[in-house]
Parts: sequence; structure tokens; C-alpha cells
Amino acid sequence: MRHQHSRRDFFRGASAFAALAALPDSKLTAAPAVAGIAKTDVKSVERIWVDLPYRPVPKRHMHRERPGWTLFEVTKATLANGVTGFGESMVQYGGQALSDSIIARVVGRSAAESMWDDSIGTGLQMALFDAVGKTNGVPVHSLLGHQVRDRAFLSWWACDQPGGDWVLECKDALARGYTAFKAKARSWFDLDEQCRILTPTLPDHFQIDFDFNSLLLDLGHAGPYLTSLEKYKHMAIFESPIPQGDVEGNKLLRRKTRIPIAMHYGSPPIMTALREEVCDGFVIGGGASRVLNDGTIAGAANKPFWLQLVGTGITATWGMHLAAVLTHARWPAINCNHLFENELIKPAIKVENGTAAIPEGPGLGVELDEDAVARYRIEPLKSPRNPPRNILLSIRYPSGATGYYVSAAEYRADFLAGKLPVFPAGIYLEEIPNNGSAEWKELHARALKGGFQVGGRPL
Repeated sequence: MRHQHSRRDFFRGASAFAALAALPDSKLTAAPAVAGIAKTDVKSVERIWVDLPYRPVPKRHMHRERPGWTLFEVTKATLANGVTGFGESMVQYGGQALSDSIIARVVGRSAAESMWDDSIGTGLQMALFDAVGKTNGVPVHSLLGHQVRDRAFLSWWACDQPGGDWVLECKDALARGYTAFKAKARSWFDLDEQCRILTPTLPDHFQIDFDFNSLLLDLGHAGPYLTSLEKYKHMAIFESPIPQGDVEGNKLLRRKTRIPIAMHYGSPPIMTALREEVCDGFVIGGGASRVLNDGTIAGAANKPFWLQLVGTGITATWGMHLAAVLTHARWPAINCNHLFENELIKPAIKVENGTAAIPEGPGLGVELDEDAVARYRIEPLKSPRNPPRNILLSIRYPSGATGYYVSAAEYRADFLAGKLPVFPAGIYLEEIPNNGSAEWKELHARALKGGFQVGGRPL
């Protein structure tokens, strides 16, 4: 049973803290003016699209929900003094990551004036911080705030997949120095079976974090299920087991499990989350101003968090600079750079004992791998890259029934709506290869009209 926290009385009388949380972002994140080489106005902005393939194991599964995650827009910002900085944005399913109107707004203005504006997008924001840091001969974290750590905690991430593939991913993670693994916990896989396969292959020091994305639905389902997972000694954090807006349910859930619970910062509103003590820590992401604002408030409340900034090694390095100045960025960050066959930076990030050294060179402190950018470069897509619908996905239930879908979004919606069983033992998902048979074509044609179930396993 979780002990009651003593901070409740503190929050009842902490008017000063409430005033801190109510301050505009600029009051919490404003940095001193940078006094360096003249001519730091932005002269030009270049956009380069790359299509960065997944590594083999992620490739087997990521296409179901995240085919667009391989698309990135690398941004280069050149200042009037000739210094060039770089950054990146994930393009997701296609479309312009950085608009012409934003570029027009930034070009001709001081880089230091524009770089705190989260609305310009992460790629351009990174590039401006990188250029200003290089201009002044200081690392990006010196522009963000006071350094509190010289190494950042990093985690290895994987989507929902069979336990055997999680074993392969964790084997790679351990070989590359990671000590933490975060994975998607999904109602269409038997999570207990996945853990029975995975955990015997792990050393005692290795931790597992599971993100449920609310798929346990409510306290009645979540309480017993999370408690049953406590038998696995590697279990470290549960993220969003039930909807985050269920304040009372989350409060009670914390008392039922000894495993810390994480929630995305901002839902419920931060003062509600802190006053009602709905979670043990947070997931924080976004642009520089937002991350520093949210991380500062979490730190004032003594709540740890992990930074979640998804991309290649460029984004991971940017996240490490943010972690350098945030006291409570104590949980291992989720960057997903290891999903891809190349990190787009030189040197590559080196993880030891679950942490990586925060670069101390000017700007981001790493170089853009121009050869890799050239190798993976593509023309910007004219139409979105949507999830494929020429696949047939089957959910096998322990009762013997089978559900058929062509879209991960459809079966996810059915589970979230409570139309399907919640984490039943023995359930699993598989993709049925197109063998050209009339049976496959018939099932696929029916699934195109909407997911459906049959009483047996015909294919």
C-alpha cells in the first residue's frame, strides 16, 4: 500500500507556488540576451527531406501505425555572420513541416529573438539555438539555463510486438549500454505472456516501463491488472493506465500499486494533478519554452519526469541539452533514435550505464552527417503517407474467435470504446500475409468496410 504523501498540506497553503505556475511561459524561460559576434540575424533557411529506414525489428511492426515516422525534415539556418545551425522535425504522414510563412517571419530577425518561439517548430528552433551557440562558442545548454548534470538518462523504446521481438530489442539495447526499456502495452497482446518471455533474458539492473495509453479503461480493470504485473522485478513505471482525466480513479489507482505512475503533463491541469496527487511523475515534451516551463514546475513540486522528444540522433542530442538544465529530468528520456538505421549525426550517441555524455562543444556539439543526409534525401511528398490498408491484421482471442482489421486505428478505437475484451490472457495480434487466395481477398474486402469478428479461425 502506498504511503500518503505529506505534500497535501503544502499545496493547500502554497500560494507562492500557485503564482509560479500561473506565470506566462516567458517569465519562466526567458534567457539573458546573447552578446556575441555581430550580424546574428537569420539570413536563410534550408529544408531537406529524408526518408530514414527502420532497423529490421521495428520495420516488422511500425508500419501498422507509424509509417510516417521515417520522414524527417532537416532544417539548416544560416546567420548573417555565416554560421549555420541545424535541427529536424518529424514530418509524420507528409505535408510541410516548416511553412514558408514561418520562414518569412524569422528571416531578417535576430536568431536569439526568434529561437524561444515554440510556434516556429522544433526543427527551426533547434537550428537557431545551434547557430547562436556556435556563434558564441558555448553549448546549447548554456543558452537554456544552469547546468545541473553532465550526463543524460536515455531509454530504449519499442512499439507493441510479440515478446520474442522485445527480447531482440532489449538484447540490442543492452549491447549499446542502455539500462531501461519502454514499450507499448496493448490489449491485443497478452502482456503477461510477453513479460514471461522477456524478463528471464534481462539482467537484474534493467528496468521496464509500460505505456498503456489509457487502454486499461478504468480503475476496476487497471487495479487488479497492474498489481498482477508487480511480480516482475524489472517493472519500473506505468504510464497512463486509464484516462488521465479520471482524477478520482487515478488517485485510487496509485494506492493499489507500488509501481510509480506517469502521466503526460497538462492533463488534468497541472495544479489539479499536483493538488490531487494523481501520479508520481510526468512525461514532458514540446518546444524549448514549453519544456523548460513544464520541467521547472514539475521540479518545484519534486516530481520526476522523462523527456519525450521523438526523432533521430539530432533530436536526442537536443533533448540531452534540455536534460542538462532540468533538475528533475531523472527518468530515462524517450527519443526513439535507435529505431532507425542511422542517427544522422557524427559522432553517434554513446550510451554507458544508461546515460550519455551531454556535448560540451559549441551549439549542439555534434556534426550533421552530410553523407547520410545525402543518402536518404528525398523530394518532399506531395501527398500524405497514410498507414497502409492493403494489409490484413487478425486478433486471435482465447475463446477461439478472430477479429479482422486493415487499420490499427480501427481496432485501437474499438478497445478504447470498451467494445472488446480488456487485456485477456492468451490474446495476440498477427499480420496475415497475402497468399493470393480467394479467402484472403474476401476477408480483406470485408475488413476494408470495417473491423469484424468471426467465431473461428478460418485463415
